Amino acid sequence: MKTKLHFLLLLLLLAPALPAGERLRLATTTSTDNTGLLAAINAVFTERTGIAVDVIAVGTGKALKLGRNCDVDAVLVHAPEAEKAFVEAGYGIDRLAVMHNDFVIVGPKGDPAGVRRAKTAAEALGKIARAQVPFVSRGDDSGTHKKEKQLWRQAGIEPQGAWYYSIGQGMGAALQVAEEKQAYVLTDRGTWLAMQDKLPDLTVVFEGDPALFNPYHLIAVNPKRCPNADFETAMQYAAFLTGPVGQKLIANFKVGGRPLFHPDVLP
Repeated sequence: MKTKLHFLLLLLLLAPALPAGERLRLATTTSTDNTGLLAAINAVFTERTGIAVDVIAVGTGKALKLGRNCDVDAVLVHAPEAEKAFVEAGYGIDRLAVMHNDFVIVGPKGDPAGVRRAKTAAEALGKIARAQVPFVSRGDDSGTHKKEKQLWRQAGIEPQGAWYYSIGQGMGAALQVAEEKQAYVLTDRGTWLAMQDKLPDLTVVFEGDPALFNPYHLIAVNPKRCPNADFETAMQYAAFLTGPVGQKLIANFKVGGRPLFHPDVLP
């Protein structure tokens, strides 16, 4: 199956560019958009193929809902369990690994909850809850929010109270609120690296737990479920993103010499 898929991707990558005016509708997470990565990748893709990419940057939950509602041709998201359910329900085809980074917990430099002493991410959140120190949650059903809820469950805590701010917004906004309130927040490393110069009072206080691994996958919307989905164009984009050019663009996209994401296909 994998060999067949790779052959299809190769054929699509080598195929002639589609006519000018062709468009791909892509629902993706705020992290891929806020970092500037997609703008860089899509500019090269459009130059090579003539296909414009219309990006809808929302949380993963909303991105998958757009796929289920047949409003997009493909999704680029980072919530493995929700992605698998999307494919198993027949809404998506060919869930392809594209890249990864990790989540980190960012907070005040003084670390009032003592998060740096934690051995796991769940223990870190437990320290924040017990100290009743402000914590900002995206609260938007994004991949980051799903990971946060998973960690709270592992900690055996239902976060609530005046210290817990659920804002229903994207990663960039959550980091800005954390800066204003001197609060802790769970963020993907890519968005943190892209924004850290604008957040002088925050720093990474916890990282490195394997539970914080953060993979991104591209999924084409199933044309059998959504007849208006442009599967061919979605697969041409997939071939580019997972091919040598797309993977090198991901590897070379850096802030201050540090990569924001790591390619999954590039050797």
